[in-house]
Amino acid sequence: MAELEGLEFGKSDFVLLDEVTMEQFMDNLKLRFEKGRIYTYIGEVVVSVNPYRQMDIYGRDTIDAYRGRELYENPPHLYAVSDAAYKAMKRRAKDTCIVISGESGAGKTEASKYIMQYIAAITNPSQRAEVESVKNVLLKSNCVLEAFGNAKTNRNDNSSRFGHINNYLLEKVRGGGLLRGGSDELLESFHLQNDPSVYAYTKEGATSNNDRSSHKAVMSALDVIGFTQEEINSIYQILATILLLGNVQFESDGESVQIVGLETVNHIAELTATDPESVSKSLLYRTVATGGGEVIEKGHTEQQACFGRDAFAKALYERLFGWIVGRINSVIEVKDYNPVLHGKNTVIGVLDIYGFEIFDNNSFEQFCINYCNEKLQQLFIELILRQEQGEYNREGITWQHIDYFNNQIIVDLVEQPHKGIISILDEACLTVGNVTDTVCLDSMDTKLAQHPHYTSRKLSPTDKTMDFQKHFRIRHYAGDVTYSVEGFLDKNKDLLFQDFKRLMYNSANPVLKEMWPDGQLSITEVTKRPLTAATLFKNSIVALVDKLACKEPYYVRCIKPNEMKSPVAYLGLLENVMVRRAGFAYRQHYARFLQRYKMTCEYTWPNHLMASDREAVEAIVTQHGFQDDVAYGHTKLFVRTPRSLYTLEQERAALIPILVLFLQKVWRGALARMRCRRMRAIYAIMGCYKRYKVKAHFWEVERRFANVRTMADYGKTVEWPTPPAALSQFHNNTVMLHRRWWARQIVKNIPPSDMLEVRAKVAALTALSGERKDWGFSRPWERDYLANVRDCPQTSSGFIRVSKELRNKDEYSQVLFSGFCRKVNRFNKSTDRSLLVTDKYVYKLEPKKQYKVLKRLPLDTFTGVSVTSGVDQMVALHTSSQDDVLLCLQRGQLCPNQDRVGELVGSLVDHFTRSVQTTTRCFLTGRDSRGLTEEGSRKYMSANTIFVFFSPKLLRFAVFPHHISL
Repeated sequence: MAELEGLEFGKSDFVLLDEVTMEQFMDNLKLRFEKGRIYTYIGEVVVSVNPYRQMDIYGRDTIDAYRGRELYENPPHLYAVSDAAYKAMKRRAKDTCIVISGESGAGKTEASKYIMQYIAAITNPSQRAEVESVKNVLLKSNCVLEAFGNAKTNRNDNSSRFGHINNYLLEKVRGGGLLRGGSDELLESFHLQNDPSVYAYTKEGATSNNDRSSHKAVMSALDVIGFTQEEINSIYQILATILLLGNVQFESDGESVQIVGLETVNHIAELTATDPESVSKSLLYRTVATGGGEVIEKGHTEQQACFGRDAFAKALYERLFGWIVGRINSVIEVKDYNPVLHGKNTVIGVLDIYGFEIFDNNSFEQFCINYCNEKLQQLFIELILRQEQGEYNREGITWQHIDYFNNQIIVDLVEQPHKGIISILDEACLTVGNVTDTVCLDSMDTKLAQHPHYTSRKLSPTDKTMDFQKHFRIRHYAGDVTYSVEGFLDKNKDLLFQDFKRLMYNSANPVLKEMWPDGQLSITEVTKRPLTAATLFKNSIVALVDKLACKEPYYVRCIKPNEMKSPVAYLGLLENVMVRRAGFAYRQHYARFLQRYKMTCEYTWPNHLMASDREAVEAIVTQHGFQDDVAYGHTKLFVRTPRSLYTLEQERAALIPILVLFLQKVWRGALARMRCRRMRAIYAIMGCYKRYKVKAHFWEVERRFANVRTMADYGKTVEWPTPPAALSQFHNNTVMLHRRWWARQIVKNIPPSDMLEVRAKVAALTALSGERKDWGFSRPWERDYLANVRDCPQTSSGFIRVSKELRNKDEYSQVLFSGFCRKVNRFNKSTDRSLLVTDKYVYKLEPKKQYKVLKRLPLDTFTGVSVTSGVDQMVALHTSSQDDVLLCLQRGQLCPNQDRVGELVGSLVDHFTRSVQTTTRCFLTGRDSRGLTEEGSRKYMSANTIFVFFSPKLLRFAVFPHHISL
């Protein structure tokens, strides 16, 4: 049963028809064809209806759907039978074959292409290249074999008659392809004209329009297959020779026969690489050996010369085709086969055989073709019966006899020794004298008059569908066929004289010489008369049937869509259905039946607990009440009627959606659990890895900094290892700790008396942030320059006195900075002043009036200080009352070029940081404008000023250009 097809498409297997009648068979076939289902089963036989259009059912997805599946799991398809044959070959090491049969134009060649495509696609990768190469060669060879071995018929342009091309077909064979397809230069080199009507063998088929494209395709295929250029040239030469032979004419002067015009003979000799005189002699004379061993030359009559010429042309074409087939076989032959490495040498054959033919005028070729189909039909029925009976015997099921038409009587009519038609034809051909086709027909009428399947007009005088002395009729299994006896003897005879064989064997062309190995025998060594065409055909068919009988066969029966029932009849499809339904319409292994239908029984779903699969199947059958409609074999269940199977299928179809939802739920839960376990595993691995990376980082840090205590710079130059991402913040803290430790190691060696200066320099470095290049860090900071005798030798004593008075009065404890300065007012006027900064107040003093206090401002009212980034000594002190102080520090006598701005800034920042505990911040105006008021931005937008503030809540800027110098 095809799982994916409903009853609206008809029965996918003809075995499941309610009644096996021609009407039901045709109705089911028509319904499926109209629904786009061109394939239908008869058990394991595929019936294919040619759709005459491209169908999207052969892609890669379809191949994957059928690969490794059983026949019943998918809708009927060529791929299903291909897979079955391939599995039988691979798994059971059996030789298999797929026999494709049907009438001309039914799609047999296309079916063979799809089968080879499937086998190439599913082959193991290690062998796929070789199989693909063989497939390509075979597909390309179709073009070549169609060109050289096919004949056009009134049914099909590619009627497959590979291997038996006779002179009566030469006018229909595509010999015109060379004439219409070849270039002018090519034709001229072979002494040919671009007109098929000029030549006797092609003039009746000179109306083809696609010969040029066909010729190119054939030449391309020959090159792809592997023919060398020399071999292709030899093929051209042989074809040209055949065409020229047909135009050789003879004339008689009463005593001897002569060739009309020797130019053609010279051309033939040139093309065959032989001597012109030898060619003429072979066409006009026959060498005969007498009984005493004497060899004489016997001249031909004009009629005998024509017969000899045509036989020679026929033999040339036939041997050319045989040689081409042999070359193709040598290309696809398995090279370097080793049974130890490659296993048993099993094969899978694809046989595309010509179909049964009934024409208006049936001659010798239709007789041979229909005989072949009789033999294959006999083998088909015998194998089906044998398979069915063998299966019933193996399973212990009683075999019921099936009435079917046994066509052995027709096969005997054709091939039986001494009595059959072929024997009568051979006897007539061997008889000395003027034996005609009419005489042969009389002999058949005499010997076969009592045969139930043979008749003629002489035996049935009232049958006006036949003519006297012309027609005979055979009642084939596919229907009655009337044959015309005209030409039978000529087509059956081998009129090829030994002289032609020796002529070709002695050719200088190695290809021609290879085609005629029998030419090496002298006239006295040739004793046997060559076999006739019918006998050769019969022998090849018998060999083919013997080869098929020893293989496991699979069948594809191709038919054309039409309203007639004849294809179904002559293919024996109805008999096939009857044989397959020999008491039981369906049979299946217990395990497979159980796997398909176990969900329909509560005792078998999801898994049964019975002793065997057979007991589980019995439980399913019993629950549905089919006990009287089945039989139990040793390994299979046999179902008698299709209705029981349909009941199971319908119940299964109803349960499938429920089971799908259930399986989806279970599978989704399983997926979620797998994802959860995977995430847990991932997190565990990540945790372990992170811990390892942290430990590894610490180990590396420990290794690098193990000896920093003994180093001169305490590890300042040691490069820190790159920390993992998880330790970036911790790494920064560690670096900071190391720096603090390093600073501690440096600072602890500094005397306490120098610590105040060190702290001020560190504060200045931090506050100025490297924006001011020279801020006096390289010199000692005196701080209280007004009290310094070296810097102010004349006024230092007076300042010391005033300083003591202020200390006693304002109770400050420390002088942060003192020095001369120049005050600048709002009108840009400057006056000399002195600046005293203590830990409580900032004093503006008048140095010329004994350091009189002009202004005293509490230190905690100052919010910041601004300095320029240049070398000038401009300083702006900002207050919360916006009463800023702008001044320029003056250099004393201690060092004329001293920069005291950094010392003032460092002292203030250090004091505010350590004593007042306020936040200090420094930035360069113009680069970082955060906190600027609108007024300040307008006033000082061009300034480049360093600003340090002490209280973030009270910000005011007093910035000025760095180039001011007062």
